[in-house]
Amino acid sequence: MAFVRTAAPATYSPAERAALSWLHTARFLTTAAQLHQLPAVEVPEIAFVGRSNAGKSTCINTLAQQRQLAYASRTPGRTQHINLFSLGHQNATDAVLADLPGYGYAAVPKADKRRWQQVMANYLVQRPSLSGVVMLCDARLGLTELDDALLELLAPRLPEGLRLLVLLTKADKLNRSEQTRALSIARLQTAGGSVQLFSALKQQGVAQTASTLWGWVHEPSDPPAAEPEPEPEGE
Repeated sequence: MAFVRTAAPATYSPAERAALSWLHTARFLTTAAQLHQLPAVEVPEIAFVGRSNAGKSTCINTLAQQRQLAYASRTPGRTQHINLFSLGHQNATDAVLADLPGYGYAAVPKADKRRWQQVMANYLVQRPSLSGVVMLCDARLGLTELDDALLELLAPRLPEGLRLLVLLTKADKLNRSEQTRALSIARLQTAGGSVQLFSALKQQGVAQTASTLWGWVHEPSDPPAAEPEPEPEGE
């Protein structure tokens, strides 16, 4: 599993540090195998989606500064449920994160693929509380046909206010020129959408992503309040 930093470096701005502190409050809420099993929530819900080998669980763990919040396996495709996590200081919930099963991994049986494709499609199209989607793509591969199909699925909800952020993960595997090229291509594929490089190993894009998610949930005039830094977790 990738290294997960547990405290914001001094180079982060106060707003970035506060956004990371907010994400550190993430705690397990529930898990569901079908859409109707999910509880109705009255706060914004942000879904993380991506191919099974895109580093989705590691991304969630890195943003939350928790090593085992989302299950990160050496074998892609192990997540078979929609997992919800509450966000908010002092056990109040002001947002929910949703970890959706990865798609496109060849070792998953075809029947499971079809079932989860339908569950995910229903979730992304019908979930009333869904207010933002973070789509993760391996920076070395860029957006694949499956990612393009997911973008088409989301397209009708974007004019209604659904937020979308594409994270190009494992950016540390590319040199500077390759990163620039990957960003340019992904922005073209998303028609100028919000695309960002991300590396859990190098902490690249972590603070920016945290600030983006905070902004999706809270009013611009409501900056994140300063909170004590999380205590480092024991080894």
